[in-house]
Amino acid sequence: MNTQLLTIGEVSERTGLGVHALRYYEREGLLLGSVARSSGGRRLYTTFDIEWLTMCNRFRACGMPLSDIRRYAELVADGPGNEQERLALLRQHEERVRAEMNEMSATLTAIAAKAQLYAEHVEAGDAGMLWTGETPSCLALESIAAQVKQSA
Repeated sequence: MNTQLLTIGEVSERTGLGVHALRYYEREGLLLGSVARSSGGRRLYTTFDIEWLTMCNRFRACGMPLSDIRRYAELVADGPGNEQERLALLRQHEERVRAEMNEMSATLTAIAAKAQLYAEHVEAGDAGMLWTGETPSCLALESIAAQVKQSA
């Protein structure tokens, strides 16, 4: 099997992880084994290492704790027979991410509603009255006031 070996700089470029982050991942046991070294002691990574690091990067980007990534790496490195535990770990994190996405979606909805309200006030020329205490500062009250104004 012809495996391409890459320097830490090349891996940094391909993964978007800094050299210090790559060393940190290695120190923290997040890789599936030890990184090979050249005769001069420089780290040499494989294309498989890049694929694994890309997955670890995605796990981190969605908030997976390092301890969970480390545990997952340990399970994968241990080989077949622990797939149920791997699946459970992934499902648990999937649930956390879905809950965070739902919370972010609700937050986005509130922000979009507030932005729409500001757009309406800017267009009407009375945006200077927002959050001054002279007009309703609550989105629900502002919405009710707008509905009353439209029906009048």
